[in-house]
Amino acid sequence: MADATPSDTEAPDTGTPRLFARWRRPFNDGTSGADPRALAKTAAVFLGIYLLVTSGVGVYWSGMPEQLDVRAVSEDYATATEQDVVTGNTTVATLQEVIRILLEKPGGYLHNDVFPPGVWLDNMPNWEYGVLVQCRDLARALREVLSRSQSQSKEDVDLTLAEPRINFQSDSWILPASESEYGDARRFLEAYRARLATSGDASAQFYARADNLSHWLGMIEKRLGSLSQRLSASVGQRRLNTDLAGDTAAAQSTSAPDEMLVRTPWREIDDVFYESRGAAWALTQFLKAAEADFADVLAKKNATVSLRQIIRELEAAQAPVWSPIILNGSGFGLWANHSLVMASYISRANAALIDLRELLAQG
Repeated sequence: MADATPSDTEAPDTGTPRLFARWRRPFNDGTSGADPRALAKTAAVFLGIYLLVTSGVGVYWSGMPEQLDVRAVSEDYATATEQDVVTGNTTVATLQEVIRILLEKPGGYLHNDVFPPGVWLDNMPNWEYGVLVQCRDLARALREVLSRSQSQSKEDVDLTLAEPRINFQSDSWILPASESEYGDARRFLEAYRARLATSGDASAQFYARADNLSHWLGMIEKRLGSLSQRLSASVGQRRLNTDLAGDTAAAQSTSAPDEMLVRTPWREIDDVFYESRGAAWALTQFLKAAEADFADVLAKKNATVSLRQIIRELEAAQAPVWSPIILNGSGFGLWANHSLVMASYISRANAALIDLRELLAQG
């Protein structure tokens, strides 16, 4: 009797249970499984395509918006509610439009993104924050001075609702999202703007006075001064402590050294740079609107040309950056220092603001 020949489906007697014997065969023998190298190549191709697409989208999302024609914006908003353009309409409509651009530009609002490519972007979220801070300052000025005739007058109800919403935290992703709060602020600003052209008990006011304009410009002056200092600190500076200068009786909570080293961490240099660009862009639009609403006040003080010079300095701070990265060379070294160039424009605009406020204070 011949010995039994094991069938092709039977596993050789190697001590391995027959149930698992077939999985001992190589995956690339053509009988079962897939080639791991082919899978790896396919995954690499898809990953490369994904990274390429998201990088292109990120570049598109990082483009700066164009300058606004604030008078056209004012007319469009007034036409939408079938109203005339009245004093204050241009400033409020420009603030509304800047918030709309912040929320609806390509990619939307990116500062609170948690998914690619928004979470990978760095420059545009900081640009958005610079814009947002200027929107907050103008909303605060509207609530505190521009809509009130005197310190004892009543606050406008819509502005009391708009101002805290635009001050909502900038990086909230959900419950509630930052975009939702800023959208609500824009709607309350629209309600205030629409009441500017109406009369009666439900009307709203915008007081284009020299002292009101000076108050708002004072807020801008402090913001630009801070940005200028942070930009200049990109190379590191030893600064004397002038916190109590000018008042022999001045005091502070805790002692501080007479001299200190101020330096922006290298990972934050481009953040400060693009935050400054965002602030310059927003201020350019707001000051153009102020030129329209405060035209008579500026003409009386012969200060229109001073305001236009500030706008020109801020526009220069928004020139295209041709370098792929923000360089941080030493002051007079071989390489450029983009932060110091930006600080120059911001400082000149700030100095012109101080001069403008002095003009407004004169009789």
